[in-house]
Amino acid sequence: MQQLDQQYWETRYQNGLTGWDAGAITTPLREYFDQLTDKSVSVLIPGAGNAHEAAYLFELGFSDVHVLDISESALRQFQLRNPLFPKSHIHQGDFWAHEGKYDLIIEQTFFCAIDPVLRTAYVKKTSDILRSGGKLVGVLWNHPMGENEPPFGGSEAEYIELFSECLEINVLETAYNSIQPRAGREVFIKMTKK
Repeated sequence: MQQLDQQYWETRYQNGLTGWDAGAITTPLREYFDQLTDKSVSVLIPGAGNAHEAAYLFELGFSDVHVLDISESALRQFQLRNPLFPKSHIHQGDFWAHEGKYDLIIEQTFFCAIDPVLRTAYVKKTSDILRSGGKLVGVLWNHPMGENEPPFGGSEAEYIELFSECLEINVLETAYNSIQPRAGREVFIKMTKK
């Protein structure tokens, strides 16, 4: 397997090899965000990339949205597109070393980009940086995908076993409102820290 390090992701962004990027916020997350009423919640989007979700939340008036990515190029481009987004909320670094506490962590193509052997560590780290009662919300592939490079797929059964140790699974179901290229192949998740 290829080393999925900072250089790998920098090269992908610099060469425009970002096939996972839908070019805008996707429907499942947009519809979830549209029904949120507390705009003071602290939000982290790990592996944010072009961070369409962060831009959308910021435009809606959410004041404590944070983006995290290992790629400096991705975050620089995000900042150029969103000059009013607080610089102090843009974190360039490794998810595993990130510190902070959040009410809501958004999952959008980060989980499928990490080496599958790190999935248990992802669940533990997510639980560690969620506040008590905090939520993990987003979409995961419910489909076999790449074996040697991202995106890596998964299944509902795998996710139930993986996440249930640290998080209460409130929703894990086929997303009814996926964008067309992903229709029938992803699940919407909403999980609460135990």
